[in-house]
Amino acid sequence: MAGHRLETCRYGDSGKALRVVLLHEGLGSVAAWRDFPALLARQLDEPVLVYSRVGYGQSSPLSAPRDAGFMHHEAQVMLPALLRALQVEQPILVGHSDGASIALIHAGTIDGLRPRGVAVLAPHLFVEPVTVREIAMVRNGFEASGLGRRLARHHRDPEATFRGWADAWLSDEFRNWNIEAEVAAIDCPLLAIQGEDDQYGTSLQIERLTGLSPQAKALMLPGCRHSPHQEQPAVVLAALTAFVAGLAR
Repeated sequence: MAGHRLETCRYGDSGKALRVVLLHEGLGSVAAWRDFPALLARQLDEPVLVYSRVGYGQSSPLSAPRDAGFMHHEAQVMLPALLRALQVEQPILVGHSDGASIALIHAGTIDGLRPRGVAVLAPHLFVEPVTVREIAMVRNGFEASGLGRRLARHHRDPEATFRGWADAWLSDEFRNWNIEAEVAAIDCPLLAIQGEDDQYGTSLQIERLTGLSPQAKALMLPGCRHSPHQEQPAVVLAALTAFVAGLAR
């Protein structure tokens, strides 16, 4: 696809049309979702697609460093190409972290393949100091923390995956990255979920999203950090099931 190979996996009933597509976080992949896609497919009783973006999982490696526009490229070029290739019409996008931002950009800018609904977990609309501090801390401790070994379970080149993500987020040009205008243009139903103890972003992200998109529904989870679907899967599955059921109606 566009000269790249993307790792994909489909869970659930193959006899139904594919609508639900999961977009992973900044260090995610097909494997990094763990059992969540299978649980979601079972809960929804319909197929769920996950894929690894270029530079992640077993997809093609990055051919050049990411710049400040990498999420827009994913939302406006790579994701539409994937949806067209799989003949997914009116997709329901479920994104986590960077994947949430990509889903929001797609919904606010793409004509013709606009999603039926978008659910986002721990989205980023703009860069906060806490995000920069946390990523810098992770980068500085990359070698000693054993993060590379853990990422090796999910990525063919864990160090390249990590550097590609961290270097982009910590670059000077990324400090002014902002997708509020794109979010304001979204006209489909939105669901936003964030942990109250999210170490990569504050509640300002969700507050701004609901301010820009009055149709959005928000759910803040106490005792939860940056990965609601792993930390509180039952709550997230129930919220996503109700959201998708509402789209059907």
